[in-house]
Amino acid sequence: MKNEKLNHSCSHLLAAAVLELWPDVLPTLGPAIENGFYYDFDFGNKKVSDDDLQIIEDKMHEISLTWTNFEREEIEPKKAQEIYKNNPYKLELIAEHSGEGETITIYKSGNFSDLCRGGHIDPSLIPIKYFKLLSLAGAYWRGSEKNRMLTRIYGTCWSSQKELDSHLTMIEESKKRDHRTIGKDLNLFVFSDLVGKGLPLLTPKGATIRRELERFVVDEELKRGYQHVLTPPLAKTDLYKTSGHYPYYKDTMYPVMKIDDEELILRPMTCPHHFMLYKSSLHSYKELPLRYAELSPQYRYEKSGELTGLMRVRMFTLADAHIFATKEQAKQVISEVLDLIQDVNSIFGMTKGQDYRYRLSLGDRSDSKKFYKDDAAWEYAEDVLRNVLTERAEPFFDGLGEAAFYGPKIDVQVKKANGHEETAFTVQYDFVMPTRFDLKFIDADGKESQPIVIHRSSIGAFERTMAFLIEKFAGAFPTWLSPIQVKVLPISEKHQQYAMEIVTKLRSAGIRTELDDRNESLNSKIRDAQMEKIPYMLILGEKEMTAQTVMQRGRNGKQSGPFSLEEFISNIKKEIDDKLIV
Repeated sequence: MKNEKLNHSCSHLLAAAVLELWPDVLPTLGPAIENGFYYDFDFGNKKVSDDDLQIIEDKMHEISLTWTNFEREEIEPKKAQEIYKNNPYKLELIAEHSGEGETITIYKSGNFSDLCRGGHIDPSLIPIKYFKLLSLAGAYWRGSEKNRMLTRIYGTCWSSQKELDSHLTMIEESKKRDHRTIGKDLNLFVFSDLVGKGLPLLTPKGATIRRELERFVVDEELKRGYQHVLTPPLAKTDLYKTSGHYPYYKDTMYPVMKIDDEELILRPMTCPHHFMLYKSSLHSYKELPLRYAELSPQYRYEKSGELTGLMRVRMFTLADAHIFATKEQAKQVISEVLDLIQDVNSIFGMTKGQDYRYRLSLGDRSDSKKFYKDDAAWEYAEDVLRNVLTERAEPFFDGLGEAAFYGPKIDVQVKKANGHEETAFTVQYDFVMPTRFDLKFIDADGKESQPIVIHRSSIGAFERTMAFLIEKFAGAFPTWLSPIQVKVLPISEKHQQYAMEIVTKLRSAGIRTELDDRNESLNSKIRDAQMEKIPYMLILGEKEMTAQTVMQRGRNGKQSGPFSLEEFISNIKKEIDDKLIV
């Protein structure tokens, strides 16, 4: 993380300032995060608001002038318990590191000291002065809803005023692009308390975007040899116990439903269903690689505090697929999947290395509870993925402990409008499930052999992809994705009959069109269409009606024409069919 030590140091400064202002507050912990930091506090009965942020920030500036270093001290757990005897949060942390021979590390600056593992700057060389407190939020202690709700204060710290100003400008721009705000303004999706948290309802306009994405990805996959299947969105719990998902994911699964003599559960993933499809018939090596794909509804319990618009929801549809292959085919199959992902991203106008990069998500061999124990298999699978990325010269970084429990994966990390990364697509190498489900194929010698499975998503979850695209285009979608592609604007009432004829012809040509026949001025109609970010407006007045033409105006304000309607249709159809970004 950029400026990690500086931001971590600034989190200490934040805690020091809060304690000077409110000595009875209980500080808990405050790490550096991407492009910033936070610190969680128990304010007790005191209520703090955004108005207090400037007061805290002023105190931070005042204190920072007296900080010249971070002094490190190692102490025995008993001494640490005495120092923090009135802070149950610190005592809990100390207890976790109170084994025989262990010591507790404390860092001190000025009059403030804190439990800390380290990672600070030298304030005498790099002053902690270019910072800004950003927001307040509620956060459960250690992320558990069973614990007390704390107050989290977010901030950011940089090495210069120029860097700070640039980051704050980016934050303001990202607020304008927030998919939740734009989605509401453009009437793309809504939420209902009566329906439930994290369950978005797509409006006709939002559903249009979703439908275009679905058609696009299915067509692309069919071209590349995928066979689309349909499987039920629930299954017996036994299926997930066989796969091994149940012990790993049961806390994020929905409760078991007892129906007759069966226990059913809403599926959190699709792979076991596809394995049972594969097992339903005998397969020859000549069929491999065999590619099963599905637009798969999936259900996962996300904590209320983690739900974020379309980015993180409790029911989503994944463009899922499972490729059954031999070990020898794995590199080629993975490379072909990356080709598909990169082709999809290029259609969305996303540049590799700039808008997205790859994370090689590795298993942690020391964590046998989380990851399947087979060091040789992990080594082989990780080498396959690393070699594919290296040979293709892809931009990637390692993520230790980010693998699935059944194997390593390549995660496609997409940069959001606020600069943070989210995982959008994945390619996973699975050497565990084929054994658990006893998957077989008949090899060239007529003997039974076991395939490996490549799990992959070509476009990710449609909900999350829609969120990415809303923010990338700030709602001004390419014409092929725009819910309404053309708005027809008659200048006056006497031009409405001609306008209705134009609308009929455009719709017959497969172009999504609306007629604005309100009794409003032309300027008002143009302004409203631009606010709706509609790609094209057709302005129809006396000249156009007489000549049987149309005047074209883009949402960027550029006007051209007159054109015959046939010429306009030809031009826009090419733009739509080629999925151009203009």
